[in-house]
Amino acid sequence: MAKTLGTDMLGPKLHPLQITFGRFAFAWLVLVAFLPFLFSHLNTRPNMGLHIARTTCGAGGVTLMFAAVAFIPLADATAISFLNPVFGMIFAFFFLRERVGPWRWTAAVIALFGAMILLRPGPDTFRPEALLALGAALILGFELIFIKKLSGRETPYQILLTNNSIGLCMVTVAVLFVWQAPTAQQWLALAGVGVLMACAQGCFVNAMRRADASFIVVFSYATLVFAALYDAVLFDVFPDWVSILGAATILSGAFLMAWREGRVRPSADSRA
Repeated sequence: MAKTLGTDMLGPKLHPLQITFGRFAFAWLVLVAFLPFLFSHLNTRPNMGLHIARTTCGAGGVTLMFAAVAFIPLADATAISFLNPVFGMIFAFFFLRERVGPWRWTAAVIALFGAMILLRPGPDTFRPEALLALGAALILGFELIFIKKLSGRETPYQILLTNNSIGLCMVTVAVLFVWQAPTAQQWLALAGVGVLMACAQGCFVNAMRRADASFIVVFSYATLVFAALYDAVLFDVFPDWVSILGAATILSGAFLMAWREGRVRPSADSRA
């Protein structure tokens, strides 16, 4: 939906900030609709400093991602987005002083090499638009630091509601400078982006409550399969050998990281 809004499929293409506005506005409406049923989950005072930092990174990251998918295949942008946990691990090493062993560093190098493949470095093949997706992954990786600091302090619903409330306020101010009237179809797509984002966040948070992160993350890589399918069916774009090689390299690094997490965590739990 974000890709259709960033192109002229549903009308004059919208600025990425407008798509981000739709993402926050309609996700916020969905979360507020559940407020009467989940009011008891608002049981702690929000750490506004962490929330503002997290939301700033999140809004900036998704805006860059929405900009990227308007120019490059959806599957390529999705593959590059899998660098989020890699950047998150690197930032955790520097800012949270977390211990990172050789296996994780190896996985990070493999994934970053895959991203370089998707950038297609070369005088005739380099795609600067892919740097938008890489920048999104970098910023969203930094967001993971703030999410980790918030997790355990506040309930998932409180985190989501606070995040989307702050994000809506931020983006509403920013979008005033680039606003153009969406068509009726574009309004529906904007609503779809926000509602689906809220549903995806809810599914992810509940999955994380029911299983280990290393187990859940593997399933999230199926996003790449769906992205390639949407590219083919909706945009008549099929992956070439460079896209397949780059995506496979990134996934190899991501799977190695998830496999290592799955082996380390049980041993740590048994010692505890």
